[in-house]
Amino acid sequence: MSKGITSKNEDYSQWYNDIVIKADLAEHSSVKGCMVIKPYGYSIWEKIQAVLDQKFKDTGHSNAYFPLFIPKSYFSKEASHVDGFATECAVVTHYRLKNDGNGNIIVDETAKLEEELIVRPTSETIIWNTYKGWIQSYRDLPLLINQWANVVRWEMRTRLFLRTTEFLWQEGHTAHATADEAIEETRKMLDVYADFAENWMAVPVVKGVKTPNERFAGALDTYCIEALMQDGKALQAGTSHFLGQNFAKAFDVKFTSKEGKQEHVWATSWGVSTRLMGALIMAHSDDAGLVLPPKLAPIQVVIVPIYKTDEELKNITSFVDELVAKLKRLGISVKYDDRDSQRPGFKFAEYELKGVPVRLAIGARDMENGTVELARRDTREKQTVTQDGLEIFIPQLLEDIQQNIFNKALNFRQDHITEANSYDEFKELLDGKAGFISAHWDGTPETEQKIKEETKATIRCVPLDNKLEEGVCIYSGKPSTQRVLFARAY
Repeated sequence: MSKGITSKNEDYSQWYNDIVIKADLAEHSSVKGCMVIKPYGYSIWEKIQAVLDQKFKDTGHSNAYFPLFIPKSYFSKEASHVDGFATECAVVTHYRLKNDGNGNIIVDETAKLEEELIVRPTSETIIWNTYKGWIQSYRDLPLLINQWANVVRWEMRTRLFLRTTEFLWQEGHTAHATADEAIEETRKMLDVYADFAENWMAVPVVKGVKTPNERFAGALDTYCIEALMQDGKALQAGTSHFLGQNFAKAFDVKFTSKEGKQEHVWATSWGVSTRLMGALIMAHSDDAGLVLPPKLAPIQVVIVPIYKTDEELKNITSFVDELVAKLKRLGISVKYDDRDSQRPGFKFAEYELKGVPVRLAIGARDMENGTVELARRDTREKQTVTQDGLEIFIPQLLEDIQQNIFNKALNFRQDHITEANSYDEFKELLDGKAGFISAHWDGTPETEQKIKEETKATIRCVPLDNKLEEGVCIYSGKPSTQRVLFARAY
């Protein structure tokens, strides 16, 4: 099986696209800017969903669903919010088509909507308009709601999973009686995202807060997790926003406090999207294809029989059936690929390309010797192991692979966080080693914007674990009390 994957050192962008397509994760749709997530890719997204959904429920949240279409007037109620999304909105203006008499379907000009509808770019406005009817008293708080949905943000330049016109995500929207409670919620959900990224995706992340220039439209503070990809670019893997009372005031969402006073509620929103799929690919994969952490792999173990006769296959299958049953009882997903339409070598290449963590090959001689050939995807190492105790050995091996993938990504990130103490040094790093650059900034949006215009690097975040340190801004020379993380990003 010819993989035909471009080397990531030769052309990282093409390498990424090759893996997405050839590993059967997704493809471009006939609808410009949109993608088709194929079954194998969607099965990874389903595992992401399942883990996060349980985490949300464990922290007291419930799922709901809100309309895809949002009246345009709702957006005008929160000025900074609409400014942030205005250029990305898809707008529905008519509600009917008709035949023009010549066999063509056209928009019925008489079926114009009284008010245009915005196709959901994010749901703050429709949700806060709804919450007005749900919240009257402090007894109704906190209100902790999550939504799994699709959104539309009109994109001119798209990349599968990373940036498409329509994509999938979850968005949490919560209401609280006090600012402190809302801030606690914002930080709690950031921790949920960080835990998931590191312990399931095996992607190390930096937790931080965005600068005002990079803040979510309508938020008072945006917290984020930032990950580093193998080409030295950053990827924002999740955000959690403290919205203050902006949306509550815009939609007049008030509650009666314990003291009998009418007060506006305090709000948060938080979300991750199918961009996590892009992060998985770019953080771990290699020139042989996808590398998946076992916890998110749709198939954790694949077993390939090697045989010449039906009798040999029957003997192998009898052993495999028992092993599969044992592994499945342990919650391990296993595939026994006994297809006779493909040779073993083709199957090996296919599952390597698809990132299956563990591959077992069993032939007639293995059955005689009581062994199997085992290959691990993360290191591409092979070894011969005894059949006895495989149901104990494999779970331990999967844990080792999960940790090894994380450690590799962590070591890469640690090797690609570099301090810069001058603007020349900063630019030299960007054009060379890249990665995260830790540098002093004077705290002004003007300086941040100038650096972005001149270098295409942005402040990814002010790390939450930052230590105060006296210094001077690399651009303006003005005093600074801490370093921030710069990078070019997706």
